[in-house]
Amino acid sequence: MTQSPAVRTTGRSGPVRIGERAARTLATELARINDPKVALLVGASPESAVLAAAIEALLPGDRLTVVPAESSGVTALREHVAAQGRWVADRVSVIDSLAEAEAAGVVIAGEAFTGTAEDTRNTIETLVKHLADGGVLSVATTATPGRTTGAAAELVRQDALYGVGTDLVLRNSPPVRIYRLRFTPASPAAADRLAPAHRPSSVPLTRGMHIDSNGVAAAGITLGLAVLARVARPSSKLWLLPALAAGPVAAFFRDPQRDVPEDPAAVVASADGQVLSVQRLHDERFGEGEWLRIAVFLSVLDVHVNRAPVAGKVVDYFVADGGFVNAMKPDAEHNVAAYTVLDTSHGTVVVAQRTGLIARRIVQRAPIGALLAKGERFGLIRFGSRTDVYLPAEAAEPLVGPGDKVVGGSTVIARWR
Repeated sequence: MTQSPAVRTTGRSGPVRIGERAARTLATELARINDPKVALLVGASPESAVLAAAIEALLPGDRLTVVPAESSGVTALREHVAAQGRWVADRVSVIDSLAEAEAAGVVIAGEAFTGTAEDTRNTIETLVKHLADGGVLSVATTATPGRTTGAAAELVRQDALYGVGTDLVLRNSPPVRIYRLRFTPASPAAADRLAPAHRPSSVPLTRGMHIDSNGVAAAGITLGLAVLARVARPSSKLWLLPALAAGPVAAFFRDPQRDVPEDPAAVVASADGQVLSVQRLHDERFGEGEWLRIAVFLSVLDVHVNRAPVAGKVVDYFVADGGFVNAMKPDAEHNVAAYTVLDTSHGTVVVAQRTGLIARRIVQRAPIGALLAKGERFGLIRFGSRTDVYLPAEAAEPLVGPGDKVVGGSTVIARWR
């Protein structure tokens, strides 16, 4: 028996190849949950990169159920799983149809959606029925205009009421966009058991260093200006200015790997930089009581990727209007700022991304409903800026002071009492 037509993902244009990078992104939620879990992969074949990524993400206590793709037979898939060895065969089971599947904490569509908007909605509704409470559905749509309707992609966004995470994977043919959808609320405590999510849009330079996608785009624009200048004025050396600037521009957006402390009581720095102040204050926007605020200044030489200081669930996000004062000055707390509010096991925690004299662009990638692991990347600020972490004063003890240098995701700035 093959996959039910009710979960058909492909349209007239046929299936879309999902390569290793996109497959790893589809399996991100499965890979980052450290507790024993049940997962469901719908639409797999023996040669599927998604199946390989899902198997690679398994931990000893996990179980993975696989439904064959329409083009694949159950027998061939079972033989493939058995050939992976006893460890895999004990944890992976192949079933004849989706109707036999039990509820799973992670459901993965193994093929990209290329059908109509109606097909997409029907498929999502069918797959959602197999999600456990707080579970995540991971699906892919083509990112190439004309291959998947804009309406279908919009449906993928709108149908998830409790959090949408997206990743664009350009290194796939054709490029695909990965959606991680949550249709029922997840407990904030679930974030304590997560590892930071894999981010495919950053470009790896070495095993420990990446360049954020914003840096790739900025460097590309700079090189484009160099080419235009060279073509427009071939006898001039002005083209060297943007050409030589491409390297420093890309370096500004560097995104290094970080070792996040495993201590559950540790609160880590949200950004690289120098501690400006550690103070207790009141801010009614975040609730009653006193807050411990640790402010960190990021110079243009610091890494500007921002990370979650604690594990938690994003419950609010808002932008406050203001000025663009030098981020090192006290008045910078009245600059334009984006506030990400987290619900955690220890209470409410807030991260403020503040603009500076030069910084005018804040990027925040964690939508409301998203779960963030401690040390997980959630955004960045372009050029010199400031990042503030607000903790419940009665629950946290500061471990840094003004003038200390901190490293985002690694330096412990406070500890839960």
